[in-house]
Amino acid sequence: MKRFHLVFPALIVTIVPIVIFSIQTIIFAQQEKGQIQKNVNFIWAFGAIKNTDAGPQFEAITRDTVLKTGDQIKFFLRVENKCFIYLIYQNPQGDLNVLFPYRFKLLDNNYQISENYYIPKGDQWFELDEYTGTEKFYLVSSANRLAELEDLINEYESGDKSNKITIGEKIISEIRGLRKKHRRFKTHVERPVTIIGRMRGTAKTKAAGLEDIADYALEISADNFFIRTFTIDHQ
Repeated sequence: MKRFHLVFPALIVTIVPIVIFSIQTIIFAQQEKGQIQKNVNFIWAFGAIKNTDAGPQFEAITRDTVLKTGDQIKFFLRVENKCFIYLIYQNPQGDLNVLFPYRFKLLDNNYQISENYYIPKGDQWFELDEYTGTEKFYLVSSANRLAELEDLINEYESGDKSNKITIGEKIISEIRGLRKKHRRFKTHVERPVTIIGRMRGTAKTKAAGLEDIADYALEISADNFFIRTFTIDHQ
């Protein structure tokens, strides 16, 4: 990721507070007899720490938003049933990076149901660098493994620089095609998660501290397919 101080091959990861991102939501799921068939079910949080005049402020993001250089971000994910989840980042130049799974082999036998995944791992956080522009995150989940998308991403990661722009465009086109294919499936369930006696996913903004981003998680349930695009205006 060239737009963040993060830990990836192209990122610099720092241990810093949390930021929850702005989100543009497009969710698709099939409705059957008024009930959601929960073959796509996972717990999710996206958070940010904003630098303000009053000091660092933690915010849970639920829509498109503005973040600034020096703000930090982090994700939380826990898969509740055997579905396949992909989190893909695109910077303003069109460069792509897969944030989850850490590697596609994770989707095989080592893919653990009800295991907590933090992105980045542990106490690390992504920090926005001095390069500004539109940052996008594509969260895609499917009841079936998306082999064509994986193949394109593998081709992108193994290709040389001269081919990355073309392959990257194919990846975004594939994501848009999946969205269009599932457009008729529009029912989903999204609700706060109650953990350890308190309601999660309800906080708006609070002073930044050592809070666990999982405390602000939402449960997302859908039938067959779910997609959400998070757009950040990085200033």
